[in-house]
Amino acid sequence: MPTDNRNILESDNNNNNPRHIAIIMDGNGRWAQNRFMPRAVGHQAGVKAVRKIVEYCANHKIEVLTLFAFSSENWRRPAAEVALLMTLFIATLQREINKLDRNNIRLRFIGDRTAFSDKLQQKMAEGEEQTKGNTDLTVVVAANYGGHWDMCQAFQKVVEKMATGELENQVISEQLINQHLSTADLPDPDLFIRTGGEQRVSNFMLWQLAYTELYFTTTLWPDFDQNSLEDAIKSFKSRQRRFGHTSEQVLNKSITL
Repeated sequence: MPTDNRNILESDNNNNNPRHIAIIMDGNGRWAQNRFMPRAVGHQAGVKAVRKIVEYCANHKIEVLTLFAFSSENWRRPAAEVALLMTLFIATLQREINKLDRNNIRLRFIGDRTAFSDKLQQKMAEGEEQTKGNTDLTVVVAANYGGHWDMCQAFQKVVEKMATGELENQVISEQLINQHLSTADLPDPDLFIRTGGEQRVSNFMLWQLAYTELYFTTTLWPDFDQNSLEDAIKSFKSRQRRFGHTSEQVLNKSITL
C-alpha cells in the first residue's frame, strides 16, 4: 500500500471525476497515413486535439492533466520527423502560453530538458514562470521523459543528499522516493489513457501508475475528442478502487489511512 496518503481515495471529489488524468497521445502518424497525408499533418491535428482535451479538463475541474508529448525513446524516429516535432513544439508553446495564462492554467514540464535546444529550453522555462501562480488546472507536458529516467534521477538526488550529509541515516522508503520524482508536488494519476490501439504504458510514469486505472482505446489521437474523454471517465467511475482493501471496506468507508 502506498505510503503517500495524499493519493489514496482522494480522486473522489464532488463529481467523482479523477483528480489527475495522464494520456499517451498515440496515433498521429497513422491518422495522417490513413488519409494519404504526410505524418506532419497528423502531428498538427494532434495539437488541435490537445486544445479540446485541455478545455474539457479545465471546465470539469480536473486538477492535473499530464500529456506524453515526446518520450526519451522518440529520438530514434527519423531525423526529419524529430526536427519537425521540435519545430512544432516551439511554435505551439509560443502560441498557447498566453492562452493558458488567461484561463488560469498552470504549465509544467517533466523530463530531461538538456537534450533540447537552448531556444526550446528557454521557452519551456518562460511558460512555467508565466503560469506558475495559476490554479484552475495544471497541464504537465512530459518531454524527453521516461519512467526509468524519472526513477534514476530521483535515486541520484537521494544519493547526492546522503553524500553531502543533507540526509543522514535515512531509510529508503516509498515516501522518500516520491519526494524526489519529477512529479513530487502532484497527486499520482487516477486515470491513464492511451489512444491508438496499443495496450502498454511504454515507460511512462512507471512509479506513479502503480494504482492507476488503465483505459485503452483504438481511437487515434487526432480523433480523440471531448466525447471520447467522457467515455474514459465514465469507465473510470464504474470501477471500484480498493488499493488493497476489500470491497466491503470500500463500500463501508472503513478504510484507515
